[in-house]
Formats: sequence, structure tokens, C-alpha cells
Amino acid sequence: MTSRTLSPFDRALVEIERALETVFVAAPPASQPSPAQDIADGDLDEAARRHSAGLMRVNHVGEVCAQALYFGQAAVARDDALRAQMLAAAAEETDHLAWCGERLAELGSRASLLNPLWYAGAYAIGAAAGAIGDRLSLGFVVETERQVEAHLGEHLETLPVGDQRSRAIVRRMKEDEARHAEHALAAGARPLPSPIPTLMRAASKVMKAVAYRC
Repeated sequence: MTSRTLSPFDRALVEIERALETVFVAAPPASQPSPAQDIADGDLDEAARRHSAGLMRVNHVGEVCAQALYFGQAAVARDDALRAQMLAAAAEETDHLAWCGERLAELGSRASLLNPLWYAGAYAIGAAAGAIGDRLSLGFVVETERQVEAHLGEHLETLPVGDQRSRAIVRRMKEDEARHAEHALAAGARPLPSPIPTLMRAASKVMKAVAYRC
């Protein structure tokens, strides 16, 4: 069976479909069961529930951005193997997106209202990084995943003790993000110039502060 070569219009439609699914489907079908599936829900008071929901909304936004970054980088990747690696990582991030979306629903909350904005910005950044070169694009993956891993670690420290379901999800996500960074390093990632990680951390702080509330 021969594969069809997509036209630029076809590729644009694919990207639009990916964007719509990521932005408007809070809990897409997951390929793996949630790490929280066998953990009983704790007895959370209203303040603890709101705090957990805020943190899981931040994590959900992070996964929306991860999807956008990977899709943007894959869209301009010069190497077919790198493109496949980016799309495989995006597929795994879809599981994270689903788990966070499910947990938000359990907590009686919702995804961020600004998801279209988060997705558009992250996609543009991913495409720009990929256009500069594949090795720099991989370096961007490494830095992104390390920063995400760090903020997930912070969430493990601040999630309510009784919210073991959210903790199980965050713990598994943290392990997966570390693995993505290692894969990018093994593929030949180039370190980012020093100002870029600092700017990324500053942008991340703004995103987390806003997404926690809306």
C-alpha cells in the first residue's frame, strides 16, 4: 500500500484539526488508563478542592501547550525521524491531557478559558524553534521538559495531602517528562542560548498564575 503525499492545504487541515481537538476536548480518549484509577478519592474540604483544581488546571494548560509545541516543531522538522519522535511525544502528552481533564471534572472544575490563546502561542514558539534547526528544536524540548518536571515537583509538595488521585497523576507525568528530555538529549539536542531559558521561566510563571484562576 502506498502512502499519500499531503498537499500544503491537507497539512493545514491536519493542524487545524489537532488544534481544535486539543483546545476544545478537555479529556480526549487516552491510550493508557489514568494512574489514579485504583486510588480512592480523599475527603477534601472546599478550599482544598479549589486548590487542587487550580493546580490541575495549570497542569492541563501545560499539556495543551506541550501538544502545541510538539505539533509546531513537527510541522517544520527537516528530519523524518525527528518529526516522528515529536509526534510520538505529543501522543503521550495526549494521555496527560486526558488524565488532567478527567481529574478536573472529578474536582467539579473546568479547563482554562484561555486554552485557545495558550495553544496558539505555544504552537508559534514551537514552529519558530523548529525553523531555526532540528538540534535547537530538540534543545527547546529538553529545556521545556526540565522546567515542566520542576513545576510538577512543586505541585507534589503543595497538593493537599488528601488528594492522592491528583498526586498519582502528577507523579506519573513528572516521570514521563523526564524521559522526554532524555530522549531529546540522546537525539542530539543543542543547549539553548542563556537568555532563552530565563525568558521561558518568566513566561511560565505568568501562565501558571493566570491558569490557576481561569
